[in-house]
This record gives sequence, structure tokens and C-alpha cells, in this order.
Amino acid sequence: MDEGVADKMGVHTHGGTGPSVGGGYRMRTMLLILAAVLVSMSSGCDRMSRTEVKQAAMLTGGGDARLGRTEIRKYGCNTCHEISGVPGARGLIGPRLDGVGQRYYIAGELPNTPANLMLWIQHPRQVELHTAMPEMGVTEQDSRDIAAYLYTLR
Repeated sequence: MDEGVADKMGVHTHGGTGPSVGGGYRMRTMLLILAAVLVSMSSGCDRMSRTEVKQAAMLTGGGDARLGRTEIRKYGCNTCHEISGVPGARGLIGPRLDGVGQRYYIAGELPNTPANLMLWIQHPRQVELHTAMPEMGVTEQDSRDIAAYLYTLR
């Protein structure tokens, strides 16, 4: 291995007897792994542009998408649904919630409007009596925030 390349990679050749991994290489590897983990855990909200946040707020009458991400966990939505940007949201009971804003219907029957999404979030049994989705006591403002977050997902 070329010594210049070896030095840049943190590999030590020890006088040409073959490469061995040095402490610097291990440290760089650990830092790269840590960075990859942090990137994979970063929220969709962190990647939202200000324009997306403002559009979601306008759609929902003042919903805060950044708060919505937190409120999803507060109400346990992450237990049943897979939701991008929400740590631990790997549920298999309800549908995956990415792309909610691009769907034509909510719960298979309501036209997808912000008001209908907020109604569904707050009172799913008013929409579909026999739904598996429970009433979680979501407040009106929290439903706005959650809807705003969901509308930012692609």
C-alpha cells in the first residue's frame, strides 16, 4: 500500500510488513459510525424547509409541524404507525403515514382535507365506528400540529 494513501486512511504499514489498523483509524471509524447513526435518527422535521413549515401551518390553520413530531410520540401514534422522522415509529398495526398529503382519502372514505385529517386524528370513531384506531384525547391544537407534520412527509 502506498504510504501516502496509508497515512491518509489511518493505516500503518509498519515498515512494509502489511497494513494494520491504528488507533487513529479506529477513532475515525467510530466517529463515522456515530455520524451515520445520528443522520439516520434525524427527523424529517429537521430537513423541512421554512417554506414547508409555513405551508403546513397555513393548511392546518396554525399547526406547528415541529411540535407535531413530538406530539405523535406523546399520544403514542408511533406505537401503531410507521412514521418518518419519529424515533421508534415502527408500528405495524396502522398504515405507514408517509405521503399522507398525497392521498385522496383518509380512512378510505373521507376526502383528504386538513379539517378531515384533524377530525380523524381527534375522533377516529366519529368517522369510522369500528376502526382499530383509538380515541387518544388529542386536543384540537395538537391535532393541528400533528396534521401539519404529516403533511410535510413525502
